[in-house]
Amino acid sequence: MVSRVRTIAFQGIETVPVDVQVMIAPGKVGMNIVGLGDKAVAESRERVQAALHASGLSMPPKKVTVNLAPADLPKEGSHYDLPIALGLMAALGAIPSDALDDYVVLGELALDGTIAPVSGVLPAAIGANGAGRGLICPAACGSEAAWAGAEIDILAPRSLISMANHFRGTQVLARPEPMVDPQPADLLDLADIKGQESAKRALEVAAAGGHNLLMIGPPGSGKSMLAQRLPSILPPLAAKELLEVSMIASIAGELAGGKLSDRRPFRNPHHSASMAAMVGGGLRARPGEVSLAHNGVLFLDELPEFQPAVLDSLRQPVENGESVIARANHRVSYPARIQLVAAMNPCRCGMAGEPGHRCARGPRCQADYQGRISGPLLDRIDLRIEVPAVTAADLIAPGRAEASETVWARVAAARGLQSARYAALGLPSFTTNAHCGAAMIERIAAPDAAGAALLRDASEKLNLSARAYHRVLKVARTLADLDGCENVGRIHLAEAISYRIAGERMAAAA
Repeated sequence: MVSRVRTIAFQGIETVPVDVQVMIAPGKVGMNIVGLGDKAVAESRERVQAALHASGLSMPPKKVTVNLAPADLPKEGSHYDLPIALGLMAALGAIPSDALDDYVVLGELALDGTIAPVSGVLPAAIGANGAGRGLICPAACGSEAAWAGAEIDILAPRSLISMANHFRGTQVLARPEPMVDPQPADLLDLADIKGQESAKRALEVAAAGGHNLLMIGPPGSGKSMLAQRLPSILPPLAAKELLEVSMIASIAGELAGGKLSDRRPFRNPHHSASMAAMVGGGLRARPGEVSLAHNGVLFLDELPEFQPAVLDSLRQPVENGESVIARANHRVSYPARIQLVAAMNPCRCGMAGEPGHRCARGPRCQADYQGRISGPLLDRIDLRIEVPAVTAADLIAPGRAEASETVWARVAAARGLQSARYAALGLPSFTTNAHCGAAMIERIAAPDAAGAALLRDASEKLNLSARAYHRVLKVARTLADLDGCENVGRIHLAEAISYRIAGERMAAAA
C-alpha cells in the first residue's frame, strides 16, 4: 500500500503542489528518497529515522521508498521532513491512513522528534487555503499561518508525538492565533535634524509620492540621518501590501516569531553587497534586497562605492517593480516595487564644491567619482538634491525642528488623495504617483498654459528624456497633492524641475 501526503515546492512566492508517496515493500532494508531533491532533501532520511526512533517508532525491516512527485520538479529545503515522516507513520498504522487527506504539510524535524520552524509557511498557508485544504506546520510558525484566513484549518504541533495523539483523539491541538509585531516606540524623528530645510522638504515630497531620491553632499551633512528618518513619515502598509511584504519575508525566513508588522520595510545593504544579494539569486534563487524592500525603502549609502554592475542591475526592478531571476533550469520572479533612496559624497575626498576646499586632483576627482553611476540609473531617480554642510548657526539655534508626526499627517493626506484618485479611475493597483503609467500621468497632471510653456522650455534646455519628462510630471502631481490642489500649476512644475537640475552635472559625468 502507498500512503500519500500533500506538501508544496516554492517558485518565488508561489507554491506548487507536491505529492509525497511512501511505500513499504519487501526488499533490501533501507530508505530511499527519489524525486529530484537537493542535499537537504537527501539528508531527510537520517532526520526522519532518528525522529521516529525518538518518538517510539522503529523503521520496518523492509524497503522504504519515498517518491516526491512530480519527479521532474526540483525539490529544495528541509520542509519535506514532516510530510515524509507522517507518510511513514500512516504506512505503519501509527496514524489513520486518511487523516492527512485534507492537509498540506511542511516542517523540519529535529533528532528528538520535535518539529523545527521552516521558511515559507505563510505562502504555503495561502496556497492551501486557496485549494480548500488545511495546513500542518511547526508550532513556531502557527501564528504566521493563521494570517492566511480565519476559515483555514491549521494544526501546529510541537512534536511527532503530539501530532499522533491529536489524530488518535487523546490530545486536541488548538488553532494558533495571528500575532502582530508591535510598532517600535523609538523611531527616529525629523525633529532631531537641525537645518537642512530644503532637504527635509524633498524627503517629504519623496514620501508623499513614493519617488526615488538621491542626496549629494559632503561628509557629516546629515544625508544618512535624513534617510534613516524616512520610515517615521511613511504611512503604514495597507492590507494587500502587508500580505505581499510578509510573504516575501516568510520565504526569506525573516518573520520573527511568525509576527506580522504593518511597518514599511527599510533595507540598508552595505556597499560590498553582491548582485545576487541585491536582486536575488544564489543556489535556491532567494529574494534579494530589492524584494525584501518591496512596498518600502531601499537605502543605498555611499552610492558610488557599490559595484557598477550591481547598481545597473537595479534598473529593471526600479522601472518595472519586479526582480526576475533567470537560471538554466528555472525562472523565478519576486515583487520589487521599491522607493530607492541613495546618498553620496560629491567626490572621493568628499569636499568638492565646499568653500575653502580645493581637491588635489581638481575637477577630475568629482567627474571620475560621479561617473561610477550610469546615466540610465540616474534617469530613473526623480529627486536629486544637494545637501550642504550644516552651519554653526543651525547647530546652536534654540528649539526643535518640525516633528515627524506633523510631516506624517501631510504625507498621509497626500497619499489618501492619490489612492482615491486612482480608485475612481479604476486603477486600484496604483497607490502613489511614482507608480503611475506615462499615459495616465499626462492625463491627471496636465499643466495649465503657463506650466506647459515652462515644462517645454525646461525640457529643451535640460535635454530631458521621455522618462525624465514624465517623472517631472509625477513629482509635480505629488506637489499639487501636498498643497491640496486639483490641478498642477506652474509653481508645482517649477519646483519639480528644480529637483532634476542638481543631477545634470552627474549625468554629464556619467
